[in-house]
Amino acid sequence: MATNGNEGGLKMIEELTTNAEQIQDEELGEILSRNAGTEYLRGFLHGQTEKQLFKKNVPIVTYEHLKPYIDRIANGETSDILLAEPVTGFFLSSGTSGGQPKLIPVSAEYHKKGALVGTFAQSPMMRHFGDINQAGKRMELMFARPEIETPSGLKAASVSTSIYNESKFRTNLPKLYTSPIETIFCPDPNQGLYCQLLFGLIQRDEVVKVGSLFASTVLRGIKFLENHWQELCYDIKTGRLSDWITDSGCRNAASLIMKPNPEQADLIENICNCKSWEGIIRKLWTKARYIGCICTGAMRQYTTELEFYCRGLPLVSAFYACSETFCGLNLEPLCKPCDISYTLLPNMAYFEFLPVKNERDESFEMKSNDEDTELVDLVNVKVGQCYELVVSTCAGLYRYKVGDVLMVSGFYNNAPQFQFVERKNVILSVDQEKTSETDLFKAVTEAKALLDPLGFILTEYTSYVDTSSAPGHYVLFWEIKGKEGKHCKELDPKIMVECCSRMEESLHYTYKIYRKRNIIAALEIRVVKQGSFEALMDYFVSKGTSLSQYKKPSCIKSEEALKILDSRVIGKYFSPKPPL
Repeated sequence: MATNGNEGGLKMIEELTTNAEQIQDEELGEILSRNAGTEYLRGFLHGQTEKQLFKKNVPIVTYEHLKPYIDRIANGETSDILLAEPVTGFFLSSGTSGGQPKLIPVSAEYHKKGALVGTFAQSPMMRHFGDINQAGKRMELMFARPEIETPSGLKAASVSTSIYNESKFRTNLPKLYTSPIETIFCPDPNQGLYCQLLFGLIQRDEVVKVGSLFASTVLRGIKFLENHWQELCYDIKTGRLSDWITDSGCRNAASLIMKPNPEQADLIENICNCKSWEGIIRKLWTKARYIGCICTGAMRQYTTELEFYCRGLPLVSAFYACSETFCGLNLEPLCKPCDISYTLLPNMAYFEFLPVKNERDESFEMKSNDEDTELVDLVNVKVGQCYELVVSTCAGLYRYKVGDVLMVSGFYNNAPQFQFVERKNVILSVDQEKTSETDLFKAVTEAKALLDPLGFILTEYTSYVDTSSAPGHYVLFWEIKGKEGKHCKELDPKIMVECCSRMEESLHYTYKIYRKRNIIAALEIRVVKQGSFEALMDYFVSKGTSLSQYKKPSCIKSEEALKILDSRVIGKYFSPKPPL
């Protein structure tokens, strides 16, 4: 299935990963030679560009350390505060990943690297699935959010919105995608989603890929379809768009595409009007080769339900990137979501790694600060060790902690491969214990196994610490769905109590000690009615989060978000005794 372009991309990957150490040194050398004279670096390097001086003098920082410099540029001061090259704009990070959106500087060099990614990023995919650009169209759910203009006049937008605004994307859109640009930029996400699903169904015979940026968005689309398929079929049958779609752009786009097609509507209706929606994606889009979306990290919890809907189609998480930089590729796109590793590309940024200690099974004391730990270079990481990712980029970030924890799973040539473990500091804590996103995921995975044999699926969960009474305790919100028409009211309460116990048994040593000492009260699961997590997503979208960038928080911090879930609770269950 390989093409000449594909072979060129694979060859480039081979060269990059084989010469990883040399390319990393060149990357850092270029960053320092360009920017050593900036106000920020001058204070640490005094105009020097040596690697060892950089490692010795330049501090490891978070966004909060760089925010004053970035804000000055956003407010109109010259870019050479942080980088020699002019800042051309800013990327907005996801507003639901660790708090408020961050302004990440963007430059021409940054965009040049982004264009370079396009030359080889699809190569591993093409090796397995062929060139889907030639085979048909992609039904991808895409949602832009408004740009923000900073006082300097520079625009700030999410990474995805910036891509949707590119002339190349807009030119290729009608040929490669089922969604017109008007539906992507529709200010009402529900109207945009309805229209994107409608046009994806109308063009279903051409669709060779289904997906979105995140697994959660694909699932939202399928659940939306589950609630609106009859209306969608009526629109396809009559060739008329539903009256509640009032956005002029969506209506204009529909007028160019829609015409009465009762035969197609009947086919779709017969597929959707069934007892079980298992494999519905494959049934509706019969030529689809895979589902493309990020399904690692916080998206892991969606894979079970997504696999139910796409039964037999591969779930492919093709790349690992963040607002700060593109990081790496999944060279084995056919592997299971739980086995995905990303190979870091040494020409994207200068990568360093802060070792992360895991002492959960050895001590229940609070972990000490590891800020003074020496950073490890890309090629010197050790297999099996966890690290926090630290990047230095061409766009003014130096020794910047991204906040992602990665585990080294192996090497491809001389470049390490990583599995995404969790976001740093996404934790529950009543006292001195620290429960991470990964701890929580493992415990939930153990507990939800009790539901599967009974015909129920855990579709969504999140958590928070309830300290309204002493001692405080962990609260899990669970949304449960029955298979083949089962209702969650049929679920035996004893099973839910057992789920609470199973979760506590699966949590770390420190938690168990604190429970036995009554420093932490019994874990609680609150079951919420269907659609509760969609309401949560709607809340965050109404606050300015892009639907395609939305990542459900593993831990609820917002009082308003908490009220949304609490108002939809249909059952409360507690662990009956401390874990052994």
